[in-house]
Amino acid sequence: MVMTARQAYITVGVLFLINLLNYMDRYTLAGVLPMIKKAFGLDFEVAGLLQTVFIVSYMSLAPIFGYLGDRYNRKIIMGTGILIWAGTTLATSFNVWLMLIIRGCVGIGEASYSTIAPTIIADMFSGQQRTKMLAFFYFAIPVGSGLGYVSGSQIAAATKSWRWAFRITPGIAVVLSGFCFFVITDPPRGHCEQVAQNTEKYEVKATTWKADMKALLRNKTYVWTTIGFTCVAFTTGALAFWAPTYITSAELAQGITSTSSTGLIFGAITCAAGITGVLIGAESSRRFRNRIPYADAIICAVGLLASAPFVYVSLFLAEVSLPLVWVLIFIGEVLINLNWTPIADILLYTVPPARRSTAEAFQILFSHLFGDAGSPYLIGAIADSITTNKEPAFQAFALKYALSITTFVCVLGGAGFLMASFSLEKDRKEAEFQTEHNIKNQIENYDESIHDDLLMMIPR
Repeated sequence: MVMTARQAYITVGVLFLINLLNYMDRYTLAGVLPMIKKAFGLDFEVAGLLQTVFIVSYMSLAPIFGYLGDRYNRKIIMGTGILIWAGTTLATSFNVWLMLIIRGCVGIGEASYSTIAPTIIADMFSGQQRTKMLAFFYFAIPVGSGLGYVSGSQIAAATKSWRWAFRITPGIAVVLSGFCFFVITDPPRGHCEQVAQNTEKYEVKATTWKADMKALLRNKTYVWTTIGFTCVAFTTGALAFWAPTYITSAELAQGITSTSSTGLIFGAITCAAGITGVLIGAESSRRFRNRIPYADAIICAVGLLASAPFVYVSLFLAEVSLPLVWVLIFIGEVLINLNWTPIADILLYTVPPARRSTAEAFQILFSHLFGDAGSPYLIGAIADSITTNKEPAFQAFALKYALSITTFVCVLGGAGFLMASFSLEKDRKEAEFQTEHNIKNQIENYDESIHDDLLMMIPR
């Protein structure tokens, strides 16, 4: 298959737009959560369950789509999943109790996309060019998350109803689904590795699911980075879901009644910090990887460890000085966002092409199972155990101590990435060897089949 640079860049552009919409949709709920919570008298625990239901569905379905993504047409899988995602997102706007069920179905679309998109980028680009494309792709996470807060809160404020916040993105998702079917290119698995070896006609073949799992569990870098990424997911999931509500309560506790701009400010900070963090992370990776083979793991560790004190102090100053809190949140988010590109790159160059979707899927499963699937619910439950008083001062106090858990999780995550640095170079070389071995076996089998065909043509 001959793929032009133009096709590759168009494909990355479409994948970026889908990822942007993905995270907008995910955090629209957080942007309007105070409205939903007030309208239906929900406590912290039930409100947190709305996000947990979605994440549980998303992570549970990821291994299925990972298996399919390593074996079947990836753009058809993504396009179909996005259509399901559009329909279920629209359905969430009709009833808050029905939302608990339907939010789970939204996970179908996100699981079909998130497990596959990075592997397509990996098959189209290699080396520093891959890092740049992944950085561009992962800009969508903080920018989309920020836009989710902004669009959710502003649309709800303009229409006087939280329901309309869930009725804009589905139409865009349908259009992007059409792009999946008719615009993007699905390159052969391992395309870059094949080009490097001048063996484009030999497609990298998938191994058995059992063999995939054994290989991934033996891959120490994959295991440790998955643990580190789980801590990132726990922290970002808890802060993204509860921070706007906490700051709103802190404002009210100080007698500040005009809180309509909280979602807008938090969203803008999330966007700016995300862009800054992803840029710094990608550039640091580009500059240091050739000189220090394990640089990507160190970048992730430093970012997560350094973010902990900023997050911790910001939580305890929210009831004292909000301007200072916004500054600390910005710095903390920049440091956390250093991780996105290096984490993705580590997986793609330490796992052979034949099992990358499976690796993505199980990293999603594990990181969300022990990360942001439970963190919004857990933080809500802890806050409820501290106080049931609905007064803003008590609500802010409870959320402050509940959210402080995230800082200790950041430290654990940083330790996980430090452990990954010890095995990263070895696992990278092992992945390169396995890819070459896979293609070599196919060449030998191809040559043997020609030999057998020639023997059959000899008269006997």
